Amino acid sequence: MPTASKVPDAVVRLESARRLDPVVGAVRSIVRSAIKRGPVRDALHGVWLGHPLHPLLTHIPIGMWSAAAVVDLTPGGGPTAAGLIATGCAAYVPTIAAGWADWSELDEPRQRVGLVHAALAATAFTCYFSSLAARARGRHWQGRAWSFAGLGFVTATGYLGAHLSYRQAAGVSRATEPLQRFPDGWHTLARLDELPDGVPARREVEGVELLVLRRGSHVDVLADVCPHLGAPLSAGSFVAVGGQGCIVCPWHGSTYRLADGAVVRGPATAPTPRFTTNVENGVVSVKRPGA
Repeated sequence: MPTASKVPDAVVRLESARRLDPVVGAVRSIVRSAIKRGPVRDALHGVWLGHPLHPLLTHIPIGMWSAAAVVDLTPGGGPTAAGLIATGCAAYVPTIAAGWADWSELDEPRQRVGLVHAALAATAFTCYFSSLAARARGRHWQGRAWSFAGLGFVTATGYLGAHLSYRQAAGVSRATEPLQRFPDGWHTLARLDELPDGVPARREVEGVELLVLRRGSHVDVLADVCPHLGAPLSAGSFVAVGGQGCIVCPWHGSTYRLADGAVVRGPATAPTPRFTTNVENGVVSVKRPGA
């Protein structure tokens, strides 16, 4: 049996398994073609929720399938177990759609692990579907066997999902650290006439990188990091969405409103911090919001 240290080591090696890249590229193209950028993809990302939707949805099929395993161990629980399995299979459809949407916007090391994660989840679903088919034919013991096999694959799927979340930080906001590191009080940022008009610029305050966008005498300052995967927003582009100024991430197209840092378009779900600014005597000062 593998030791506790060998299991995560094997998964870490999976992150650098470049032999998976041709499959990753092909699947990524299919997913992006099937789920195009727009309101549906943003809904699947969880923009409306404020954090990724996929982890929330996983509780439904996992809960149903786990409950089915318990019921299968009780006498006469077959019909109830079948109902639980069917419910889990139905809930799996939106769960995997949200998962694929998130996966398609990750970087390659995370996509390699995510591909195996999805393959195990698909195998679990196949086991549960086979369980329902066997039960429908009256082969209840075979149905139970398929169900318990599915639970094993679900457990392995959950392990890789936890690795993606807690070791690779997929779906975790990168924008909290600049806010925590920013020193208290007001700090001089730049002279107003030194900032380009209508063009994103990058400035630092005691090592904290900031996105600065000047429009005339008005200056917006956000953390210079995309919460999705950490891209420098100052390398992005300034656009107007719904009549409001926004910044578009240069890596995956996440769009943030300059007025408050809120997400307008995914794949990001967490806002990026907006700093308080003041312009006096041609000098721009900045402080942490609420400080």
